[in-house]
Amino acid sequence: MKLLRAATVTVADLGRATANYGKYFDYETVDEGRIAQDLADSWASPNAAGQPYAVMQPASKADIYLRFVEQPAHPDYLPLRSYGWNCIEICVEDVLAANARMEDSPFEIIGPPREIEGLPAIYPMQVKGPDGEVVYLTQIRDDLPAYDLPRAASPIDKLFIFVMGCSDLDASLKWMEDHVGVQKGRDMEIVYTMLAGAYGTPMDELHRIATMVHDRDVFLEMDQYPKAAVVRARHEGMLPPGCAVGTLWTPDFDALPGPWITPPQERNGPIYKGRRAATIKDLDGALIEIVEGDAA
Repeated sequence: MKLLRAATVTVADLGRATANYGKYFDYETVDEGRIAQDLADSWASPNAAGQPYAVMQPASKADIYLRFVEQPAHPDYLPLRSYGWNCIEICVEDVLAANARMEDSPFEIIGPPREIEGLPAIYPMQVKGPDGEVVYLTQIRDDLPAYDLPRAASPIDKLFIFVMGCSDLDASLKWMEDHVGVQKGRDMEIVYTMLAGAYGTPMDELHRIATMVHDRDVFLEMDQYPKAAVVRARHEGMLPPGCAVGTLWTPDFDALPGPWITPPQERNGPIYKGRRAATIKDLDGALIEIVEGDAA
């Protein structure tokens, strides 16, 4: 059971976003329309109703999606400087080829390809999109001893990890175990130049991160953010700017305690497939949307 299903990102110009991800990521639009009122309410974002959206799928046809929702940019939003969902991580066949593609694109390279000490299985780079969304492009070289990692089936393939910034990492890890039905994976301290650059701290400073897993599937990264991080500013009644909603499937929907923002409801489209879905807020206010999956 692969539980990560979609990441929702807010953008100021939907046409620009779909064109960019189509041209530079080879993604294809598979669903589009306007956000329904009941879906917006389920996200505690009633004023998102009526906003245009598009769901995009990688060229590999992997059943994992990026959903873009158009809304006005927020003047106080700074990437990586607030709690909640902050980055999406996508697997690629060749990170050096991906880097070459990004060099002549609207995506700013904020972290060139760099091997991570102690994690030889992955070879990542990072870019920032025109709407401030941070995207890791990661080449997978091997599995980890306790976990399986995906291999890209197209030059730029599917979302495989969603990254959350936390005010209290230990509390957030426990909350995710209790409310989302996932387990703590690896806990480590690494040199994290992207966070150091965002906060102006020493580049060799160690930052604590941890993963969340289900069986051998690792799909969430939880980062302890510096004390200078803030609660994300947002327009009244609209989605948080940047990475706004993380959508997961669960094999045991009825076992989750909530509390749901609105009662679970069956939803259609490629992300939901007619299954029940509902959304919960974590300790820092991040929106976690849960979709009923097949029984384990």
